[in-house]
Amino acid sequence: MYFDQSPYSVRVEWGRRGAREAADRGDIVIIVDVLSFSTTVITALEYEAIIYPYPPHLDGKEYAEKIGAEYILGRAEAAKIGKATLSPVSFHKEHSNKSYVLSSFNGAFCTWMASKVPALLVGSIINASSVARVANSLSKETNANITIVPCGEQWNEVQENEDSLRPAIEDYLGVGAILSYLVGHFSPEAEVCLGAFLHSKEKIAELLWECGSGRELRERGFSADVKHSLQLNHYQTVPILKNDHFVKSNL
Repeated sequence: MYFDQSPYSVRVEWGRRGAREAADRGDIVIIVDVLSFSTTVITALEYEAIIYPYPPHLDGKEYAEKIGAEYILGRAEAAKIGKATLSPVSFHKEHSNKSYVLSSFNGAFCTWMASKVPALLVGSIINASSVARVANSLSKETNANITIVPCGEQWNEVQENEDSLRPAIEDYLGVGAILSYLVGHFSPEAEVCLGAFLHSKEKIAELLWECGSGRELRERGFSADVKHSLQLNHYQTVPILKNDHFVKSNL
């Protein structure tokens, strides 16, 4: 028998499996991938760009051509030619009203897994209070529970009998930041996540700067992405999935 967090109205479930479980229950879902899918989507919508999330196992380039959008390339490849990338700081006013297809192994994949829910929001450290406010409002309006999905990362060179999901502390603390503004009956998983954030709040920037994901981006030349992603409540923009793309929530 599978013992889940069903007795509670606010839950935390990891990765693609967690996204599917939340979708199967019909929960309101908040996708959290701090470095960098969530932060990139929030920043892109702040500049009025239109983002179509797309899973990496399907042909995103073909899909982009079909809908008349630009397919977002990898950070290093796109940066060389000055295009928007998975890097959140690559988006500016010039991208306003332009459409982009964004694929990623974590945030975009989890979004695809949980797309058929009453509401799917994107949350991160930079919009923690705002995404919680919208989720609280939707939960009250629809009487639906809330599941936050920290997407995590993928291990490199996964060997036989090993899991590919690498739990990432930037997502765990990002979820904790959102939980600090949510209301409801928290599961033990959510309570511990909230406690981690409250304990680390005063040094969260230092922790995430030095965490594995942060160091990886910095060593690849994307320190600006990490700095941008660590700004608590920097934006009020809350992306919500409508049909196949994200729009700003009007709540």
